[in-house]
Amino acid sequence: MPLIFVLVVITASDRPSLAAEQSYYPNINCDIQKQACVQSFSGREIRLNITPKPVKTMTDLVFYVKITGKTLNHPPVIDLGMPGMTMGPNRIRLEPAGRNTFAGKGVIVRCPSGRTIWRATVTVPEEGRVDFIFNVIP
Repeated sequence: MPLIFVLVVITASDRPSLAAEQSYYPNINCDIQKQACVQSFSGREIRLNITPKPVKTMTDLVFYVKITGKTLNHPPVIDLGMPGMTMGPNRIRLEPAGRNTFAGKGVIVRCPSGRTIWRATVTVPEEGRVDFIFNVIP
């Protein structure tokens, strides 16, 4: 009886390449490692801050959002994800911490691919949302 050998060669990985991550560098709009980040939207300023610094993966973090303008009826929420990558939900529920100031705890998970660019989408109920894109330390 003849022997049959099968050789399987894996030539690609399911992980995103470093080049794929680098394509998102021009979209970084937040230097969260140094300071709070601010964006304007719907006539308001939204300020995002994360502590402690440096902002690292797999660390208990506190997320702060401050919004200028009229008082909100409901707190905003933060959805964490990575640009260009489908991920499971990672939502930070914020609680009032002063007039139009909110805080909540969460963790930025370590990506098995080694990617370090993250997106925090702040959603203001009944008004819209804004994205903060930043680097974290693995």
